[in-house]
Amino acid sequence: MSLIILKTNIDSWKVPAIEPILDFHSSIESWSIDTEDIDNVLRIEAKDEFGEADAIELVNCFGFCSEPMDDNVVYLIA
Repeated sequence: MSLIILKTNIDSWKVPAIEPILDFHSSIESWSIDTEDIDNVLRIEAKDEFGEADAIELVNCFGFCSEPMDDNVVYLIA
């Protein structure tokens, strides 16, 4: 498992639009968006084959903006 952390433009009123996309993706185990954070931080716990670039492409192709955090690190979860 890996933990992907992204900066997004997903405000609280946009969460319902992205929710089904993230909920039903076969490589995503769990996710959360901190809409109280200035960066609207998206955290994704995913299978190892789903990386940061995949997450950015998925979010961006649905009309949202996402990018790596400045000090983003992908964590492996045992």
